[in-house]
Amino acid sequence: MLQKITFLLISLCLVDTAWANDAACTIQDFLKLELPSGSDMPTGSEDMTPLNMGLNSVLLAYPDLALDRESNQLISTSGKKFTAQKATGQPPKALLEQPSFADQFQYVYPLEFDLSAREEAWQDPGRIRNDDFMALVYFESEAAARATLTSLKSGSGTATFNVTVKNGVNCQLQAVLDEIGTRNKTFFSNVGGSFNWRKISGTNRLSVHSYGAAIDLNADLGDYWKWRGYKPGKVGKFNNKVPEELVRSFERYGFIWGGKWHHFDGMHFEYRPEQILYARILEKAEITE
Repeated sequence: MLQKITFLLISLCLVDTAWANDAACTIQDFLKLELPSGSDMPTGSEDMTPLNMGLNSVLLAYPDLALDRESNQLISTSGKKFTAQKATGQPPKALLEQPSFADQFQYVYPLEFDLSAREEAWQDPGRIRNDDFMALVYFESEAAARATLTSLKSGSGTATFNVTVKNGVNCQLQAVLDEIGTRNKTFFSNVGGSFNWRKISGTNRLSVHSYGAAIDLNADLGDYWKWRGYKPGKVGKFNNKVPEELVRSFERYGFIWGGKWHHFDGMHFEYRPEQILYARILEKAEITE
């Protein structure tokens, strides 16, 4: 028993050391962040494959990660390694269950406030997540995640969100809340929550809430596809009530919105700056062709 307790304390100390440097972070506007070109890209290449663009997006979004270019291994500050694999071409339902690294970018996150793309079946940009990749970027255990939590209040003072300091999530969310201020205050009452180490309903996949990197706003105003009785891949109309300016504030600082998913989750925002950067890299490439 003493050995187990000692091991746990040592583990928590290591976790504390690992995230302590994240507490002081620089705010990033991911809609304006200057994108490098050519050999200045993190991978050294502008190759337009989903694997290469995905790696460039991730390395720009999470600069603490390193890359072994020969093996396509992403390496965390603790030395943990994850091999980024190319897109699999699996059918949509299988993509959700066992995606590769590049599969996460199968659907491109729309930078415009256009909800027409979500009308296409399974068009869920950012909803596909590789669990091993998320564990590399964040945590492998609830204890590790809890050790990094901090609390933030909305500008209206009606909502409190518990989020991680890892990857500067707290700083980025604070920037969102500061920009919104007391506007749109109804969306910050009866909020759905923030940190919650749990699996997504009906699946074996961890929710991004588990990492302290997602929040849900007013559940009465957000709406959710399952509440409407829709079937997977056959989701109908989304009666959106979330204003563009609110969504834009979140996106600017790296949070994607579940309202742009075919399987809509209108109250949900999660910190996935790599998805926004991927869309920008692709957009830049198309403009320069």
